[in-house]
Amino acid sequence: MEEGYQEFARRLPPECRLQLTEIAAARRVKGADIDRLRAEEGERLLAALPRGACVVALDVRGAAWSTEQLAARLAEWLQGGRDVALMAGGPDGLAPECLRRADVSWSLSPLTLPHALVRIVVAEQIYRAWTVYKGHPYHRA
Repeated sequence: MEEGYQEFARRLPPECRLQLTEIAAARRVKGADIDRLRAEEGERLLAALPRGACVVALDVRGAAWSTEQLAARLAEWLQGGRDVALMAGGPDGLAPECLRRADVSWSLSPLTLPHALVRIVVAEQIYRAWTVYKGHPYHRA
C-alpha cells in the first residue's frame, strides 16, 4: 500500500508536496488504559506539528467534503502560505487535545479505515483536488 501513497504524492508539484510523518502508536496490551494511551499519542502528534501550521484533524465526526469543496480548501491553503498538517489518530482515534488544536476536522468517510488505506485516500484526494484547482483533466465529474 505504500506504493499507492507514493504514486499520488509523487504526482504533486513541489508547492503542494506531501510529507508523511509517522508517530508510533502506543503498544496496546490487554487491560490497557485506552484514554491514557490516546492522550500519549496525542502529545506525540502535537509535538510533531510544524509551528504555525493549519491543522486538519481526520475525524469521523468532521465535515464530509466533496472533491470541489476540497479543491477550494486546497486553493485557500496554497494561497495562504502556511503549512497544512493532516492529523490521523491511532486505532482509538484522536485525543481530545488534538481535536481542540485542529483548525478544521475532515471526515473521509463514516467508516473506520486502516491507516495504510487512509494514506492512499488522502494522497489521491489531495492530488485530485489539485487537478481540479489547476483545471487538469484527471477529475472527470
